Amino acid sequence: MNGIPNIRHLRAFREVARRGSISQAAEHVHLSQPAITQAIAKLEEEVGTPLFERRPDGMAVSAMGVLFLDRVERALDRLRTGTREAVRIGGRKGGLRGVADFDQLLTAAQIRALAAVADAGNFSLAARTVGISQPTLHRAARDLERLAGMALFARTAAGIALTPAAKALVQHVKLAITELEQGFAEVGEGLGGDTARIVVGSMPLSRPFILPTAVNALVRERPDVQFDVLDGPYDDLLHGLRHGEIDVLIGALRDPLPIDDVVQEPLFEDPLVVVARAFHPLSRRPKLTLEELAGCQWVVPRRGTPTRDRFEALFADAPPRGLVETSSQILVRGLLLGSDRLTLISAHQIRHEHELGLLVILPVELANTERTIGLTVRRGWRPTATQAHFLDLLRAAGTQAVSPVPRP
Repeated sequence: MNGIPNIRHLRAFREVARRGSISQAAEHVHLSQPAITQAIAKLEEEVGTPLFERRPDGMAVSAMGVLFLDRVERALDRLRTGTREAVRIGGRKGGLRGVADFDQLLTAAQIRALAAVADAGNFSLAARTVGISQPTLHRAARDLERLAGMALFARTAAGIALTPAAKALVQHVKLAITELEQGFAEVGEGLGGDTARIVVGSMPLSRPFILPTAVNALVRERPDVQFDVLDGPYDDLLHGLRHGEIDVLIGALRDPLPIDDVVQEPLFEDPLVVVARAFHPLSRRPKLTLEELAGCQWVVPRRGTPTRDRFEALFADAPPRGLVETSSQILVRGLLLGSDRLTLISAHQIRHEHELGLLVILPVELANTERTIGLTVRRGWRPTATQAHFLDLLRAAGTQAVSPVPRP
């Protein structure tokens, strides 16, 4: 989508769709009939297809208009929810009055300014990001504060920080932008094209098999689909998901659920195993105990990760010494292949190395180490057809990955 559509144009479109008449819509959006006609024409130009069928008895929403209308409704509802949440959190203090129901007067420039400053933490960097002058962006941001009747931006030593009210507002603003982007994508699909962009938050357990299998399957069917795969700490990926910057997270599910505006879907159970290089001295043993492994050197994940928690629980009585801590799977692989170190890792995660004979699973029984691998999405999220198909392909890949890697 090239920028954010004019918000007043979106409201005009919604009112005409609801009432089937430009003249009736004009009374509710406080625009003249010629202005609404012009707004609809401009929006149709942006969308790339007629949104209405012009009839003698009024305006009927076209098939493509129905698709786009649903996304517009969802986007405007997000803006309304966000503004109300901001007022609830921030109040209106210090003589600032603001405008009641100020979501009705939000502009694309103000929305763009808020989102850009939230990402950049600096007015100058935000202005460069959206391609406008710093004074123009600063003016839009301050206009938004006056409209809201509360402080949204606070200067700090590190730059510009969002107030708690602004943080609530920006989350819903970004989700509104995402709804509009999905609306444009759905219309594109309906017109016979498929240039959808799917943003995936990838946790380590999804990368060896599930994610590449699903991506390859979708690209074979729909070669124009674009993927943006992001990795990073779980909290960062969750933040991106909740703000509409990521469509789906794939990896180990959390128990308990960290927050109630996301939902998790399990795909399969994945056990943790003790892994060493091929021909490791311990690999020739028929059976090993944890006590025997406690004297070995290990490479382990950083503290606070689920696997590290399991590792510490297994060796609570006799913690191994000389640990190497890392979140890099490339480093883990290199350390294992070049030494007699061991690691505790997902069986699924070393699938390829095991099949190639590079790494082996040591014969030690580990109780209660299974982790649930699955999908995490926003509660109430409605994927496009392409996104929904990708989720089905992920589920199919998860079914293929159910069987644990066989032990030697």
